[in-house]
Parts: sequence; C-alpha cells; structure tokens
Amino acid sequence: MILTVTLNTAVDLTYRVPALTPHASHRVTQVIERPGGKGLNVARVLAALGHETVATGFAGGATGAVLREQLAATPVRDELVETEGPTRRTVAIVDTATGDTTQLNEPGPSVGAAEWAAFRTRFTELLDGAAAVALCGSLPPGIHVGAYAELVRLARTAGVPVLLDTSGEPLRRGIAARPDLVTPNADELAQLTGARDPLRATREARGRGARAVVSSLGPEGLLAATPEGLWRAAPPAPVKGNPTGAGDSAVAGLLSGLVDDTPWPDRLTRAVALSAATVLSPVAGEFDPGAYEELLSRVKVTEETNRP
Repeated sequence: MILTVTLNTAVDLTYRVPALTPHASHRVTQVIERPGGKGLNVARVLAALGHETVATGFAGGATGAVLREQLAATPVRDELVETEGPTRRTVAIVDTATGDTTQLNEPGPSVGAAEWAAFRTRFTELLDGAAAVALCGSLPPGIHVGAYAELVRLARTAGVPVLLDTSGEPLRRGIAARPDLVTPNADELAQLTGARDPLRATREARGRGARAVVSSLGPEGLLAATPEGLWRAAPPAPVKGNPTGAGDSAVAGLLSGLVDDTPWPDRLTRAVALSAATVLSPVAGEFDPGAYEELLSRVKVTEETNRP
C-alpha cells in the first residue's frame, strides 16, 4: 500500500474558455470538478497505475463533503480526518486558444491543535503496512511550519520510505529531517539553496539531508541527484496542453518506481512519461494512457559525468 498525505486538500474546478481576457466576461465551455490537492492527484494517478493507494489529510465542511463523495468514486481509500473549517477550492482557467492555464488557489481551513493531534494518530496508524509515503503540497493555516519534518521523522522511525513534495520553509525544515526523496521545481530549489543553476542547486539540496533529489525542469524534464548517480530525463518533444498536475504525476511515477524497486533511469522514464501524458489530459490527477504507453519508449535519460 502507498500512503499519500494532503494536508491542504481541495475541490479542483477547471473552467475551459475560448480565450482568457482580463477585465472581460467569459462564456465557460466546459466545467470539470475533481478531488484535488497535490497528494490526492498523486493518489489518483497511482491508483490508475494499479497500486493500492490510501489518502489521508484533512477535509471539512460542505466542500469537504463534496470532495469525499468524489473520492469515493475512485479506487483510492479515504482516510481523511474531519476538520471544522471548510475545505478550500482551486480554480484552473484554461485558455483553449493558447493552452495557457491561470490558477487560483484558496488558502484552506485553519486547523486546530486537536485536529492536528487526531491526524498524527491516524498517520501513525496508517504507516503500519505502508510501502512508501508521500507528503505533498502546502500547509493549511494553523499547522506549524515544521509539520512535514515531524511527519518525515515519524515515517523514518516506522521504517517507511518517505517522499517530500513541498516548498519554502516547510521544505527547508523537512529536508533536514532526511527524507528519502524530495521533488522541488527549479524555482523552489533556487529559493532553498540560493543557486540558480539547476545542477548545482540539485546537488546542494541533496547535501542538506535528502537521500535523493529530483528537480522538475518544466517542459525539459527532470534532473535527479541520487546515491547511484546523476541523471537527466527529457520527453522527446515539448508537449502542449494543461500543465496542472503534471508535477504530481511525476511524483506518482517516482513513487511507483520506488515500490517496484526499479533502477533510477526507469523511474525517471516513468515519471517523465506520466508528466507529459498529464499535460495532454484536460484534468489534473489524470493522464492519457495511450500517450503514456507511447512516451515510455521515447523518453531520453542521460547520465551526467560528474556524480553527486
């Protein structure tokens, strides 16, 4: 079983419009609603790949009820903890003329001390039997900035490999707790290390405590610094579409490869193919299966000569 944690879950709304123009009214041509937040996107992709997946985190209010109803229609097992405050919404506005996406993210509910304690208990229980755990996304108001570091230590104590996908101070503190893998993008790496060069930043991030670091280079693919070596993985060509959730699909590919114990180049191939196939899908947390299978044989992975 793979456990995903989404402390700041959301109901994701995707609006498709013919063209997005500031200060203008728009006719929406399609509305798509899905359970969201980074960890839930990861969980849905993992489930689509055939992995037994459990999702925990927080959900509350009328929005939380909608999220849980939608999650019940997927293979992902719901182990979310109830909060008094309502779950947030996120809105992605897709300009179908250009393919550009504008994202609007609400902050989320304020989580109280008793709710955090209830989550910690649930999380600790779920670690028993987990093959791996992913800690994903932003922290909702009310949760202390060292929360992910705390959860990393709990997972390590339980002997469960842990992936951390967050940013800012939660990433800085979390990486010091020595997770098995962190997956920042280039901007998040630069903020963490002060280095703008992706290769230097990835290696410096690994030196801060993570066993491995996989950095997203956007449409150029992934850069990975691992104990076995340093690799770049890239799709065969740039992919146009909705990039929302592409990074989450890459995380799912890395987790899938981890629990399957595949070599790092194969993990990166899976992650890049899933990410690109998600860009070709209209909704975050989903991917185009045909495109994924076709891309698996075309992703290019190269090993850098300088090892980390």
